[in-house]
Amino acid sequence: MEAKVSSTMEEEEKIILVAVATPDCDDTLQSLDELEDLGQTAGAKTVAKVIQNREKVHPGTYIGKGKIAEVRALIQSTGADAVVCDDELSPAQNHNLEEALDIKVIDRTVLILDIFAQRASTSEGKLQVELAQLRYRLSHLTGERSGLSRLGGGIGTRGPGEQKLEMDRRIIRQRITQLRKELANVKHTRELTRRKRQENHIPVTAITGYTNAGKSTLLNKITDAGVLSEDKLFATLDPVTRKYEFENGGIMLFTDTVGFIRKLPHHLIQAFRGTLEEAKYADIILHVADCSNPDMDAQMQAVYETLDKLGIDDKKIVTAFNKTDLKDGDMVFKDLRADRTVMVSAKKGTGIKELLDVLEEMAKEEKHLIDKVFPYSEAAKINEIHRTGQIIEEDYRNEGIYIKAHVPKEYVYMFE
Repeated sequence: MEAKVSSTMEEEEKIILVAVATPDCDDTLQSLDELEDLGQTAGAKTVAKVIQNREKVHPGTYIGKGKIAEVRALIQSTGADAVVCDDELSPAQNHNLEEALDIKVIDRTVLILDIFAQRASTSEGKLQVELAQLRYRLSHLTGERSGLSRLGGGIGTRGPGEQKLEMDRRIIRQRITQLRKELANVKHTRELTRRKRQENHIPVTAITGYTNAGKSTLLNKITDAGVLSEDKLFATLDPVTRKYEFENGGIMLFTDTVGFIRKLPHHLIQAFRGTLEEAKYADIILHVADCSNPDMDAQMQAVYETLDKLGIDDKKIVTAFNKTDLKDGDMVFKDLRADRTVMVSAKKGTGIKELLDVLEEMAKEEKHLIDKVFPYSEAAKINEIHRTGQIIEEDYRNEGIYIKAHVPKEYVYMFE
């Protein structure tokens, strides 16, 4: 007899997107389109979009009474399961809007945190996401319980979810303290690894950029890292470091970091600060920008704003304008904050050699070329050059040991 096959597929959640356009905000439509992509990444289908033009966001309900009535009618006609607002809501706004619409209401921050909860795969990533979720929920815990009955499942309940939302502040704070301790141990391990790299004087390039700009694809193309690469927002979360060896024997480490996005929740920046700070300790920032995206300039600005928040403003920057195979025409792209720019297609492999040449050249700028013969009595210096530098040529002659090598500038005094 044929066995019955039961479906475990979850029904796609239907959402209505809501945004407020104020006079000082000119990218509301693009931000709402991005919110739709975020919803799709979280497993939801957008059934309607609503934008209200206001002088400022309504302090009590985010949108005004007229738009609330319009959204309520859309809920009825589309059978929507939730409303997603494009800005972070205050506890009062969230509660009042849920009361007015009688439906689950979440904001952009909750949606992004939900995606992170789905995507985190390492223990560190899961700890960071839970910490960000609990910090957010602690700040939004108002003591109201009436809205919890409407939460059900779906977006906004993954990770700690409803059970932890019902914890009192004391228990949440205890859990936050525990998570901080666990992440501090992870940070200590990462610092030891970083210190070892610095002692070995291996240059590090941190790959940063807007989410879905192609950072992981580029890392895979350069180092065969085998990192998950999908055409989705936040396809990969956990930082990956891989080694690349140049033709002349020089070594460079590439570290992929989490993608940035407009209105990146500050709870997330705080939780992922240790991971994001990999860029702070790198020698070079490789900024990957999607030149096929018409919104590229705003995305680049969002990346630099996040780097500034992290205090990363003194690094050499190489901007790789990626996805050249998808761009229209022969447009020239510029990045005034970058030291160098390169046109690449990580998918097709074009421009990769030029990019690597630029990175190698910039790494060498931080080193000094030694080209001399050391007497055999100074053999200890040769050992130090092997330890700190990169040997280009070494030859044992009658008069001594000939060395041609690149060494870090801070060590030049040892070999004079």
